[in-house]
Amino acid sequence: MSAFELIGLRKSFPRFDLGPIDIVVEPGCATGFIGPNGSGKTTTLYCMMGLLRPESGSVRFDGVLNDLNHPEWKHHVGFVGDQQPFHDPWTGAVNLRFLSGFYPSWSDSLVKKLADRIDLDLDRRVRELSAGNKVKLGLVAALAYEPRLLLLDEPTAGLDPVVRTEVIDILRDLVGEGDRTVFYSTHVLSDLERLADRLVFLNDGRISLESDTETLRQQWRRFTFRLDGSVGEIQGVVRHRTEGGVHQVVSSDGDATAPQLDVLGAADVQVSPMSLNDIAIEVMTTGNDRPETAEAV
Repeated sequence: MSAFELIGLRKSFPRFDLGPIDIVVEPGCATGFIGPNGSGKTTTLYCMMGLLRPESGSVRFDGVLNDLNHPEWKHHVGFVGDQQPFHDPWTGAVNLRFLSGFYPSWSDSLVKKLADRIDLDLDRRVRELSAGNKVKLGLVAALAYEPRLLLLDEPTAGLDPVVRTEVIDILRDLVGEGDRTVFYSTHVLSDLERLADRLVFLNDGRISLESDTETLRQQWRRFTFRLDGSVGEIQGVVRHRTEGGVHQVVSSDGDATAPQLDVLGAADVQVSPMSLNDIAIEVMTTGNDRPETAEAV
């Protein structure tokens, strides 16, 4: 049984169309949902939680439709969105006490443990909290009933580097338990290196690439080489620049690119791996996943 699946999900606005989106995420993994601003990440998450109604398609959690008339599925799904649904005049503790009545598995001891770990003062009124501390409170609320799935929209936004690292450690610990799943959108690409098992890239409302991180690390390469005359087409290339006879190539399929360079007679070939951060930037800026060929520009 998948942790969740989106099948043919579509949502339309006057100037933007999302989908169709098809995503299946298995239990026990952390998936980064990556894309530039306006690509549709938040819209996707809102449709999953029933905050927006899609024109077509379905969302299932553990095989159960996200039917708002039968919301028991919400007991197993934690969500932190870009808007924190707290009552500003109340303290964090009072807000959490109110929310606890909706979740049979709520754990006050876990609330205290998490708040202590990320240095969150629950005795302060929500309206007095910084944007970063509101995000912390949202994370504590989402984790307090120990959901099997966490859907997070920019979970580390507004957090300083120390707290961001602590939050990523918490999420990594959860996934390490085996059957807990994290699906999160982020613009902090450095988080990917430490947490993500899989990446889903969204560009202009469409999925442009979906892959596990280990495959990306193995396939993507940077090549630098010298070659006189016409280069022509090089398989797997997503970006190719030349300057003074020196070629710089980014390939999404290094195993296909390397032997072709040998055939072309390339000299002084240097190959280097790419970080997930660099790969993500390439995917988002080119909008391509695994192009067959590319020419030097």
